[in-house]
Amino acid sequence: MNPTRAARSIPAHTTQLQTSQSKVKMATIIAQQLSTGLTQKSRTAARPRSVAAKARASVRVGAVAATRPIWCPGTPAPAHLDGTLPCDYGFDPLNLGADPENLKWFVQAELMHSRWAMLGLAGMVGPELLTKIGVSDLPNWIDAGNWDGYWLGAAPLLFVQFAMMNWAEVRRWEDMKNPGTMNEDPLTGANKGDTNVDVGYPKGLFDPMGYAKDPKKAESLKRKEIANGRLAMVAIAGCFAQAVTTGTGPVDNLFYHLSDPGHHNIFS
Repeated sequence: MNPTRAARSIPAHTTQLQTSQSKVKMATIIAQQLSTGLTQKSRTAARPRSVAAKARASVRVGAVAATRPIWCPGTPAPAHLDGTLPCDYGFDPLNLGADPENLKWFVQAELMHSRWAMLGLAGMVGPELLTKIGVSDLPNWIDAGNWDGYWLGAAPLLFVQFAMMNWAEVRRWEDMKNPGTMNEDPLTGANKGDTNVDVGYPKGLFDPMGYAKDPKKAESLKRKEIANGRLAMVAIAGCFAQAVTTGTGPVDNLFYHLSDPGHHNIFS
């Protein structure tokens, strides 16, 4: 059959129908492609926003972590150590302070040990250093118990120390149980009317320069006291170890080490 004649034999309305169907198919394909392209574009545009949001969140978390240093970076601090205590670096690997009452006791125990360690270290180093430079003639702390230059004998002096310590510690214990009840001195009446309830920081006679009147300065001094107290406790342990191994005091050991650091050290 002649193709030209066959094409002429096709009705005109059939040709128009096929043309309209082709246009519809083409329009459908274009619409699908446009929809797919817009969807991909929206996903691509949304991705940077998501990444930026995560980055901002990371920065915020980093900023919070930077304001709260932790003794072991990367590990969360225990819930009971929220950073409100002086020099709180989240150190409680055994979770001993989870009980609030135990935590109060540990806080006061560390504070008192810090203060005694600082005083004890000064008592160990001071007399030996003064003797070393020729200012005085005082015994080494190891031999201080046998020194005969005290104003009392060893037994009476020990009794006086026990009595004074008992008086101070009982009042401190009562203040821990009922904060503020021990502010007034029963002997002199000092601090009468003082409403301070900050246990361990009595102020009054113990703050003659009025440092605690400025809250920011008081918090700074609390942190410095604990930091220096912890260092003093470590130093005291070192003095004990030196006394056992060398039989001499910290000043003699220091001078001995400085005379030949390469050979006079912990390994020799």
